[in-house]
Parts: sequence; C-alpha cells; structure tokens
Amino acid sequence: MMTDLEWWTWVLVGVALGSMLILGVSQWLGKRKTISSSKGVVYPPEYGEGVWPMVTNLVAFSANPLAMVRRGQEKLGDVFTIRLGPRRMTFMLGPGPTEVMFRSTDAQMDSSEPYSFSVPVFGRNVVYDSPLEERYQHFRIFSGGLRADKLKSYVPKMVEEATMYFDKTWNDPSGTGEVDLLDSLSELIVLTASRCLLGREVRENLFVSVNNLLHDLDMGMQPISILAPYLPIPAHRLRDRARKEISAIFRGVLENRRAKGVKEEDLLQVFIDARMRDGKPLTDDQIVGLLIAAIFGGQHTSAITSTWTGLHLIRDQQVLSKVILEQRNIQEEFGEELNFEALLKMDLIHVCMKETLRMYPPLVFLLRKVLEPREVGKYTIPVNDYAVVSPQISGRMSTVFPDPEKWDPSRFLSPRSEDKLMPFAFFGFGGGRHSCLGEQFAYLQVKTIWSHLLRNFVIEPVGELSTPNFVRTLTNTLCLASKDSISPLAVLYSSRLRTEWSYFRTILVEFGIPVRNYDGVYHKHLRGSTTYNSWQTETR
Repeated sequence: MMTDLEWWTWVLVGVALGSMLILGVSQWLGKRKTISSSKGVVYPPEYGEGVWPMVTNLVAFSANPLAMVRRGQEKLGDVFTIRLGPRRMTFMLGPGPTEVMFRSTDAQMDSSEPYSFSVPVFGRNVVYDSPLEERYQHFRIFSGGLRADKLKSYVPKMVEEATMYFDKTWNDPSGTGEVDLLDSLSELIVLTASRCLLGREVRENLFVSVNNLLHDLDMGMQPISILAPYLPIPAHRLRDRARKEISAIFRGVLENRRAKGVKEEDLLQVFIDARMRDGKPLTDDQIVGLLIAAIFGGQHTSAITSTWTGLHLIRDQQVLSKVILEQRNIQEEFGEELNFEALLKMDLIHVCMKETLRMYPPLVFLLRKVLEPREVGKYTIPVNDYAVVSPQISGRMSTVFPDPEKWDPSRFLSPRSEDKLMPFAFFGFGGGRHSCLGEQFAYLQVKTIWSHLLRNFVIEPVGELSTPNFVRTLTNTLCLASKDSISPLAVLYSSRLRTEWSYFRTILVEFGIPVRNYDGVYHKHLRGSTTYNSWQTETR
C-alpha cells in the first residue's frame, strides 16, 4: 500500500507527464508542417501506435521499448522515427545506418544531452556534464588507467579476488552445491572492480557500505529518469542520498592517501596523479564522478556478459569441451598461474564473450542528439532529433548474422568472421569516437573468472535457459526471467578435482585396485565386472 508521500509523488509524475504531453502536442503540430513541407528532403517515415500516437507511443515504449522498435522495423524498415512526447527518436538499425552515427563527429552528433539523466549519479562537471574539450581530457586520463601496463598489474588482483571468493562461497562440505550464477558473479565482479578501480582501502574496509550505495545509485536510474531525472520519487531520493554518502567516503580515502603519501596501483591513483592540459589536477568531485562512472560501466558489462556466457557455455558441450581443452593447453604453456599473457591467448573464451555480447548487449540503445542534418540512405535526419542505434536489435538481424537466435561463438572465427563482413556489424562495446574505454578490462575480468571456474569446478545447468526481460528498461539487461519456478539462474557446481578423481577411482576399482574415497573408505571390485570388460573392449 502506498504512503501519502508516494501517492503525491505519482500525482506529480502524472502532472509532469501531462504537461510534457501538452507541450509535445503543440510542438508536434508546429513542427509537423515544417518537416513535411521541406522540398527536396525526405525524412524518415514515422511509426506510431493507437488512435492517438502522442499518448500511446509513450505508453507502448515505456512498457517494452525493444518490442515497439521491432514492430516499427517490421513495418517501415531499418530507419524510422517514433515521437515520444516532444522528442523525435529516429532509429537507425543495421550496419549501414549505424555507421552514420559512429562516423559522425561530436559537432554533428552529441551525446551530452541524451545522457544528461546520468548527471545526478556521476555528478557535475564530469562526463556528460562537462564541456566537450574537457570531456576529451577526462577520457584521456581514464584511458591512461587502462593501458596495457596498467591492465597487466590488475590481473593478479583479479585472480586473487576470484580465488578468495570461490574458496569462501563455493565450498559446500560435500563438494557440490547450487548457486544463483548472476548473484555470485555480480558480487565477485564488484569485488574485483573495487580492488582494481576504487582502491585497496575501499575493498578492504568499506566494501559493504560502498556496494550498498552503488546499488542505490543504480536503482536511481529508472525509465522515468530519462524524462525527469530530478523528479522527487523515492528512487531518486535514495539515489541522491547515496551520492552524498559515497562522495564522503571517497573524499576520506583521497585525504588519507594524500596525508600519508601512499601510492597504489589502481585507477584511483591514476586520477589523483592526473593533470589537465592547464596543469591543474582533477577536483575531488571530478575524481568521485569518474570513479562512479568506471564502476558502473565495469560492473554492468562484466556481470551481464559473464553470466550469459556461462549459462550458454554449460549447455553447449561441444563448445565447452573445446574451451576446457584450450585451458589445458594454456596451462601446459604457462603453468598453473593465470597471468596477463595467458589471458590474451584465450581466443575461444574471447569469442564466447563476443557472441554473448552480440545476443545480450548490456546497453539496449545508444543515443546521440543530431546537431547537423545527417544523410542515412535516402533519408535526412533533421537537427534536434535523437538518433538511436541498437546493438540488441542489430546483433540479431539475420541479414547480418545468419541464424541469429543461435549462440554460436564460431561465427567470429576464421573463415566465417561474420563481424568483419560489414563495418559496425558488431558493436557490443559501442563504436566510433565513444567506444567503451573499459573493453579490454572487461575481457580480462571475465576471462579470469571463467578460467578459474573451468579449472576448478564442473558446472551443470538447472532448468531451462533464462530469457532476458527488457520490459520497462532502456539501458541494460540485468533483469532476467525464466519459465521455471526455481531460481532462473541456478547452476550446480562440484569440485573438478573430486569429480575427476571419482572418474579415475571408478576405473581403478573396476581393475580390482583398492582405493580410498574422500570418506576414507576403501572400495574394491573384482576384475571381470561389466564395467571392466566394457573398458577393456573399448581400449583394445
């Protein structure tokens, strides 16, 4: 039951949306004539639903944006416009239209306004709230913390965190257990990201507090936030409170490092040492904002990708056997240690991740505001439209990826190399001038986790494969659904050492060799048993 405060909040939401709708109708009536009367220019066709699209479009898009966009694509093709209140959203689907966005300069298509809803989370004067030239400098500093030498120093931290986590949580005394894969991997990824990005102090002393605050920040990015990021709803109030608390925590860490003169090998230290082109350091507020942006990107991408990769991998024995063989070959070459060079040679896990990103990209839509008219085929995208590309829809187009609903990592291997047949056929990490800076960090993080799991555990699926739930979300696929009544992401794990020992023990026992089980009991079977005779026949 809603409280009075929540009731009034939704009244305000209704008033705000109603006001926006009235404004949108007036703007639409004014612009419609201008757009339709332009001579020699063909604008994308408009897709609408219901008797009064100005209202029904908002309802349909809010309920399930991907489903609505797919209906528009089926009816009008790969380039079309949907009006959402006062905003024209022009969708550009498939490699050709997508290339137009990614080849555009920031003077032609800008990302700051479409992503302004993130400002309450990341903060002022950083990322999408900073001038373009300053934003470039922030990205330059950020990329400096993700150079090859820095990534190499992060790998031992990732390995240590994975080892400690699974030793602590996947440790049922029987050697087997059941876990929710998303919950486990999400928690571990926050741990590794905290260690490598936020710093040792946060990881060792403040992790629980920071993790809870990050969750509140995450929940503050609701669909309504895109239209009204400062609306006084409960999720936004929690977000704002969490932003203040996490800022205070990070400021304390900064002051402590400066006071002690301590330097660490992490992204936080990179931000502390960084200088802008005018020689000035980043402000504490900017450092906090960049850290939050980094942990958001790393947490979401890696949690989603590692979970879906695992869910498919354990259901495809043919691919799984090849990936395990790759692990054994890597172990023969590099020994038991997981290091930077070994991870770079894991081509099969790499393409497993790419295939997962093709089917389940963390970001459903990527947006830009059109500042100069852009030509997309026979159409012209007018100024002030929001141009939208979709890695989710483009990645499942059969004209680009044959049999797109099948999880098939080999499509990225030679000779098929389907991602290279057309520019921007695959853009799981974005593309163009603003592709994801943390791409290599994500690959290393997920490879580290699954290398550890495959070397130490046998993992089996429970129930049917889950399906993504894109209802009421624009930015991620963290919501998952399943027809099963059990946990949709449950898996069974067992110690690989125990499992393999049990297999060899069975063979030894069938040969009549007494062996000791983990319970200390000797087992002995006579030669001539059915299993022994069958094994003899198969090995001759």
